[in-house]
Amino acid sequence: MAKKELERYQLAEQSISKRFRKELWSPFINAVKRYKLVNEGDRVSVCISGGKDSMLMAKLMQMLQRYSEVSFEVVYLVMDPGYNRKNRQKIEENAALLNIPVTIFETPVFDIANQTGSSPCYLCARMRRGYLYAKAKEMGCNKIALGHHMNDVIETTVMAMFYSSQLQGMMPKLHSSHFEGMELIRPLYCVREDDIIAWARYNNLEFIQCACRFTENTAREDAESSTKESLSKRKEIKRLIASLKESNPLIEQSIFNSLHAVCIETFPGFKAGGQDHSFLETYEKE
Repeated sequence: MAKKELERYQLAEQSISKRFRKELWSPFINAVKRYKLVNEGDRVSVCISGGKDSMLMAKLMQMLQRYSEVSFEVVYLVMDPGYNRKNRQKIEENAALLNIPVTIFETPVFDIANQTGSSPCYLCARMRRGYLYAKAKEMGCNKIALGHHMNDVIETTVMAMFYSSQLQGMMPKLHSSHFEGMELIRPLYCVREDDIIAWARYNNLEFIQCACRFTENTAREDAESSTKESLSKRKEIKRLIASLKESNPLIEQSIFNSLHAVCIETFPGFKAGGQDHSFLETYEKE
């Protein structure tokens, strides 16, 4: 009897559990367990933007629900902030291809954010988060899952030090300050971006990039001049870390590990609970 040919979504799952087990499945499970991201009785809204990160996260959460001894529910939520037809269609096609049953709802986020005179990206991010929390709560969820990966964590930390004059990290989970009883979790916290890219290429999967109209316009302007440098600080930090990685292949892991080994006694100042503190507060008591 001829062996039954696997569907595309089955091949994608198989690659996670076999070919990329060490790179994807193991660090994903490590994050879920280490930071206690999923508990018995949870109803998690997996938020899908359509990019490689959130799509992989959705597949990982789907597999976790299938194999986990912990009983929890998952809904796959896609917020359409005003995608063009091509991007909207791509998200729907990829969800079907990966066998992810998405729920799509529409919002005017792009229209509002792109009309602001300054910081449209900041406003867009805040609005998107608020809409996702509200919709997830409406659907009976107590958690939303976002697709931030290890490189996002590292880059955010370095950016805060270089451009905001503070040592500030990105937490694996957070209580919502505006939606009571809701939590934000980041299941890809220990997964590297390069491994996500490798998985997508291995499975011949193409996902949307940033679909924001503001970014699309910027990209179009950049295309007119190949020498024009990107003003994105995150891209600048990404390039810096990549260059450091050439001489120190473990630089990413080193930065990530440092977030879990902060020696607070060696800092002259720190902030806790929104209040500034100095080492002098306890210095004379030692």
